[in-house]
Amino acid sequence: MKTIFYLLIVVNLSFGSVLDDYLSKLHKEVQSQNPTFEGFDFKRGEKIFTSVHKGKKGEMVSCVTCHNNDLKQNGKNTFTGKIIEPLSPKANQSRFTDIAKIEKWLKRNFNDVYVREGTALEKGDVITYIIGKE
Repeated sequence: MKTIFYLLIVVNLSFGSVLDDYLSKLHKEVQSQNPTFEGFDFKRGEKIFTSVHKGKKGEMVSCVTCHNNDLKQNGKNTFTGKIIEPLSPKANQSRFTDIAKIEKWLKRNFNDVYVREGTALEKGDVITYIIGKE
């Protein structure tokens, strides 16, 4: 039991550290372009995540199309049919634990929905939304 407790603490600390480091990197990037930038915003992230756009395959899509509104539930990739594990780190502790994976999936998903790479501001806002959504 003690081992499980310590393991959970380590997992939570590693999640926080990796995510904090990545958000800090994005924050510095945004601040270099906008010195008055104060921080990432849940509401902006929600708008980015839920707004519908003509995606890379010409269909009208949003992040919700594959990830659902309840980020604690599995989603389904509408293009491949593959099940997507919950996006919320509250339900899936492996989320946001590897910067390379975070960058890979943000790049891929922004391209699928917006047909371009997301800006540092957009990425930070979306992550803020995902980790803050109940």
